[in-house]
Amino acid sequence: MKRNHVHRVVVVGAGAVGSGYAFSLINQGVVEELVIIDLDERKAEGDVMDLNHGKAFAPHPTKTWFGTYEDCREADIVCITAGANQKPGESRLDLVGKNTAIFKNIVGQVMDNGFDGIFLIATNPVDILTYATQQFSGLPRERVIGSGTILDTSRLRFMLSDYFDTAAQNAHAYIIGEHGDTSLAVWSQANVGGRNAVELAEEKEGKHVEEMKGMIKDVRGAAYEIIERKGATSYGIAMGLTRITNAILKNENSVLTVSAHLDGQYGENNLYIGVPAVINREGIREVIELPLDEEETRNFRHSAETLRNVWEKASGQAAN
Repeated sequence: MKRNHVHRVVVVGAGAVGSGYAFSLINQGVVEELVIIDLDERKAEGDVMDLNHGKAFAPHPTKTWFGTYEDCREADIVCITAGANQKPGESRLDLVGKNTAIFKNIVGQVMDNGFDGIFLIATNPVDILTYATQQFSGLPRERVIGSGTILDTSRLRFMLSDYFDTAAQNAHAYIIGEHGDTSLAVWSQANVGGRNAVELAEEKEGKHVEEMKGMIKDVRGAAYEIIERKGATSYGIAMGLTRITNAILKNENSVLTVSAHLDGQYGENNLYIGVPAVINREGIREVIELPLDEEETRNFRHSAETLRNVWEKASGQAAN
């Protein structure tokens, strides 16, 4: 990867997620250079001005500017947040056709300017568009990463911490599968402070295990609830993207639930889907296979099949 001495991230899309990601990057001092690209040049220029005016309060100086696709040549990461937004009542998978066409154009321009870094994808349906980006770009699969279920996992950990009255950092659980309506919680491996979450719930009187496992419905519905209230989700996913960016640029070898390409893991092939993976400077080092129980295995296969069917339709449309 280029420019190891200066970390540059290019954000394509200055909407709610893109601008939130840029704000998070600067506030955490993650990169030395930050470029924002958007068709709405005045909006992107306004974001850059606004961000620059807060530099005196940031932990590190970050050179920030409104740029063009030529700036991707020297970038470590190009994060795509552009695309049609999910509307109230609309599922993430409903966005396939519109956003696949948008991505074909964006990825083509990025690659035409000599990009040789890592793609980070946030636009929905993220699993499908991550696979599309890999196909459009021709980059190795490990260097095309989707935000996957990192936000779903964070939502579950928050809910568990609230339920058991602990810090979110001490709740350890994973949401895997599609970033959408077929995602699943891996309850068999969930723990809070080192203790099995199901066993902790069983110690309470009443139907607490059923209540706890019902959190998956709240996780799946969280985006719909937020969109209904404020029009879009932004802060949580922006912080999740920053977490992935840190893991890449700092070569952390951190385990995060991202959209990764499966090549036999979990018994699945030829699709991108949310699973725990080791993330470092080269992208996805390896996929972590969690030991799933029978119900979890069945639900994961259903999620994978849902994505595979959508991908087959999307790839057919993209080829036309």
